[in-house]
Amino acid sequence: MQPSFPALADTQDAAQFGVADPASVRRLRQLVQDHAEALVAAFYDALLAHEEARAFLHHSVVQERLSPSLRRWLIDLFAPEVDGDEAAFVARQVKIGEVHARIKIPMHLVMAGAAVLKGRLADVLVCDPAAFDLLRLSGERIDHALRLMSQSYEKGASNRARLDEAYRLFSLDQDIHFERESQRAGLMEWSQKTLFRILASGGVEGAGALSASPFGLWIRHRADFLFDGSPHLARLNAAMERIDGELLPRFTPGAASSELVGPLEALEAAVDEVAFLLNEMFQGLAGMEGGRDPLTRALNRRFLSSILSREIGFANANHTPLSVLLLDVDHFKRINDTHGHPIGDEVLRQVAEAVTENVRPSDFVFRYGGEEFLIVLVETGLRQAAIIAERMRQALAAKAITASGLAPFHVTVSIGAAEHGGHPDENYLVKQADDALYRAKQNGRNRVEIA
Repeated sequence: MQPSFPALADTQDAAQFGVADPASVRRLRQLVQDHAEALVAAFYDALLAHEEARAFLHHSVVQERLSPSLRRWLIDLFAPEVDGDEAAFVARQVKIGEVHARIKIPMHLVMAGAAVLKGRLADVLVCDPAAFDLLRLSGERIDHALRLMSQSYEKGASNRARLDEAYRLFSLDQDIHFERESQRAGLMEWSQKTLFRILASGGVEGAGALSASPFGLWIRHRADFLFDGSPHLARLNAAMERIDGELLPRFTPGAASSELVGPLEALEAAVDEVAFLLNEMFQGLAGMEGGRDPLTRALNRRFLSSILSREIGFANANHTPLSVLLLDVDHFKRINDTHGHPIGDEVLRQVAEAVTENVRPSDFVFRYGGEEFLIVLVETGLRQAAIIAERMRQALAAKAITASGLAPFHVTVSIGAAEHGGHPDENYLVKQADDALYRAKQNGRNRVEIA
């Protein structure tokens, strides 16, 4: 159901929009249709010159989809029948505003694009005998559409901000002590492994960067939400960057023991600083709000948009891979029909456990639907995602499901995998995984298909 926006078309605005001369509207529409390709090209040429806009428009799929959409929007904007169907017109502009909010296109870029269109329309209309009336009409219609989009955008952006905050609060609803000890252990494990490498050879080959360790991944993909607003997080990230970029390169194979003393002391001090800052951030946590699916303990789907949008932004900004898996329990309806819903619930709980066991702490597991789970694999390309999906599929096929009153039995799953290719809308990535899952089910189930 489309949301209602009673304030979107006030009496004055609606009146202005409804009294246009039909002949003028038809004339305007014909002129727009004749020059549509040039108008669309001018729009994208202007925005692609803007560095911030390129982040949203560089992807070929976006351009392939948006160019025809913008052309249709322009022509339909000046359709005579729009006057008689205000509700349909409002719904279209509301939908556009919702999409802009979802993919986080700043509204000022939309306004800049509208200004380009108005300028080019003025160039087209300037020689027309009725130029003044047509310019006024075109301006009114574009402005009216922008008002509708803007209010829809604000509503969508506000909803997303609330979800982001809800997820941050949800992140606190964990066993904080256990999480703190786990991450401290991860940091110490990296430190000891690196120290062993240094003492054995003088160098750090094989130890890896701190930012690439499980601890580093957790910091990059969890800490921003968990410690939002903490003054220590930026210092911790800076300390990690210093360790990887400045301190580790000081260790070279074959160095004499006397040459290692100073660098080792500096590395130890930096690791201690990271541990101290981590402890300070955990101690500063306050307030908790639950957000897991009560049955499976997977993440609630309402957080998916916030998290996946953030991870897409991270992948685009840092040129790192990102993949998602969509997993469906095969013939789950048959399990419910045969054994009842309590047994079905137990199957889902044990499937969720197996899925969680096969991902990293930095990844995200969502209860996506009734018997579907969506897994976000950070810094993971499609090939590795397919390997993880196959490992997951095999683990579930081999897992004996235990339920009260029944002999142990087995279930299988179908999985679709997709990799983020630059498109800013998270729905596009999920749709690719969903299409791959559909193929997996069509091709016999108990298999992995990739987008």
